[in-house]
Amino acid sequence: MKVIVVGAGIVGLSCAIWLQRDGHDVTIVDRAGPASGTSHGNAGVLAAGAIIPVTVPGLLRKAPAMVLNRDAPLFLKWSYLPKLLPFLAKYLSHATDAHVDRYGTAMGALMHDTLDQHRQLAAQSPAARFIHDDDYCFGYATRASYEADAYGWNKRKAAGYDFEVISGAEYDTRDPSFGPAFHTVVACKNHGRIADPGAYVKALADHFVDQGGALQIVEVQDVDVEGGVISGLQTSAGPMIADHIVFAMGPWSKEIAHKLGVTVPFESERGYHLEFINPSVMPKAPMMVASGKFVLTPMEGRLRAAGVIEFGGLETDASRAPLEMLRRQVAQILPDMTCDDVVEWMGHRLAPADSLPLIGANDKSGKSYSAFGHQHVGLTGGPKTGRIIADLIGGRKPNIDLGAFDPRKYAAR
Repeated sequence: MKVIVVGAGIVGLSCAIWLQRDGHDVTIVDRAGPASGTSHGNAGVLAAGAIIPVTVPGLLRKAPAMVLNRDAPLFLKWSYLPKLLPFLAKYLSHATDAHVDRYGTAMGALMHDTLDQHRQLAAQSPAARFIHDDDYCFGYATRASYEADAYGWNKRKAAGYDFEVISGAEYDTRDPSFGPAFHTVVACKNHGRIADPGAYVKALADHFVDQGGALQIVEVQDVDVEGGVISGLQTSAGPMIADHIVFAMGPWSKEIAHKLGVTVPFESERGYHLEFINPSVMPKAPMMVASGKFVLTPMEGRLRAAGVIEFGGLETDASRAPLEMLRRQVAQILPDMTCDDVVEWMGHRLAPADSLPLIGANDKSGKSYSAFGHQHVGLTGGPKTGRIIADLIGGRKPNIDLGAFDPRKYAAR
């Protein structure tokens, strides 16, 4: 069959490669090219245990103080608040224990074997060299701050995730990069990292093209819908049609999704990173700095500090406050580090109100499919998402319960 995949990030490339391996004629269309957005700027962690959403019990009580604290990991463009309020009301309504469990069950099934999924996706391609098997560590400045996160660690333990809690002094014998910065470190097993997310996704794109796939740099301007079913695309290069169309456009999926009747509330969750080029200190494994909810990840020739959340929409410029917060915290944790340069970046992640990505057919006929909304775990969940989409288009039943991800769960609302 002829299949169009809209979006050349990690999710779109994963869909395209698995569809290609099924023997389909696949074309990827993207407005800027592979890894031009969050697939370039993410923390590079294969976070198999990221089964706790941002919306945990107590968030509504804590959020105002976090937004007003310049060293907290939550930021808000105040001018955007009036537009944001309807979404926030729905988003915060999911800050319940029952939803955390629902999210954890669904996302655990999607992400628990992410390292193996990436290895299979990148097999026999130059992209494979970027995949590393590393612990994903969480560093706490005090024992009390670790104990304050007991809710999440208890949930992970109950779900069967393997992690080791050690003293900062013991961790220092394994990796002396952080010195006395952490009192307690949690090392999560069976995780991994991508040494250069942007180069990795571009290598996957090159492999896709080398295997006969087509990649077109065009902008999707609209969709043609007949009887509630998509019939084609209107692009900057003209109309395009296919047997199936997969939408993996990240935060730019909202408008098209709503035209397809997928009316889930969406917002852009803006993420930031700093890259320290040729740093004098290079940690051995990714480290989540718990106080700032950002990750320090060793990459090729640079150390990346990525994370934090800002709600500010797709159109407004990057803010200084999240970047300055990252600078302050990195300087506190690695006070003696020097580097050749520091590079700043801001990108967008699509945040559904229930934090669950949309994966599946948009209509009963299976003409079009959604594969977006992974928030901060698109790199982790992308490869399996691609396999699921390929299975669905190929008429196979995926070995995973897709109920939580079904785009049509919003169709009647």
